Amino acid sequence: MPPLRTALDRRARAGMLFAAPALLAIAVFFFLPTGAALLLGFTDFDIYALADTGNLRWVGLANYTALVRDPAFHQALRNTVYFVAVGLPLSLALSFIAAVLLHERVTRCRALFRTLLFLPVVTTIVAVAVVWRYLFQARDGALNHLLGALGVAPHDWLGDPAWAMPAIILVALWKNFGFNMLIFLAALQSIPDELHEAAALDGAGPLARHRHVTLPLLVPTFRFVAVITLAGYFQLFAEPWVLTAGGPADSTLSVVLLMYREGFRWWNLGYATAIAVLLCAILVSATTLLTASGARAEQR
Repeated sequence: MPPLRTALDRRARAGMLFAAPALLAIAVFFFLPTGAALLLGFTDFDIYALADTGNLRWVGLANYTALVRDPAFHQALRNTVYFVAVGLPLSLALSFIAAVLLHERVTRCRALFRTLLFLPVVTTIVAVAVVWRYLFQARDGALNHLLGALGVAPHDWLGDPAWAMPAIILVALWKNFGFNMLIFLAALQSIPDELHEAAALDGAGPLARHRHVTLPLLVPTFRFVAVITLAGYFQLFAEPWVLTAGGPADSTLSVVLLMYREGFRWWNLGYATAIAVLLCAILVSATTLLTASGARAEQR
């Protein structure tokens, strides 16, 4: 028994030795910056403290108190929640429908269609946003030309506060749904054909088969896709930054864009860190609720 225990101890030490570089990297590049950010949110760290740390002061909860009272943060949070509330279900629906069509309807050149639909995901978001900005132009944009051919008057999509956020949602949907589509497609391909054949023999049509066979089996997939999409959408930044710079009238100002403004335009780094910490808390709460609701749906 002692030799066996000695051998196990040696294997444990060897495993820890091999894992030590990765653990050290995680500690240096994740836990240490996270802890520093938490502390930074309780200070008035700004450009003056950056030049001389003697100007750094501990302000406690002052940043968070100011944040709760800040109308700009309220506007940014409303915009972000609106973006997530509209974009998340649309992304799930479009991704699932595209995956079903590729899985069941497309029999020839399936790989080509899959590649074309996934192509926006690997395209640089800034390049995508620049192209869409020209498409949305009020005078010479392709979208208004298309609507004009249909008899619809041109519209200032990015200059109207009522339409700027829907335009950004459209760009985000086009940019990101291909990744979710591939996940749904892989999940659909893992469902045994015998289940659909048995449902068809019982008289179930295509919609009934998807409702009673496909959707219940894809509940874990929907939960996973919803969580990763939620986490990405709450970090909305590049689309409004390139398309509208947060305007018009802050109608597309997101929480991350506000954090960027405070931290790297006005150099209020303590205040910007407080925004980041509060956004992290909101994101953790939202993903926890979404995961719990998905688990309850899966148990049913």
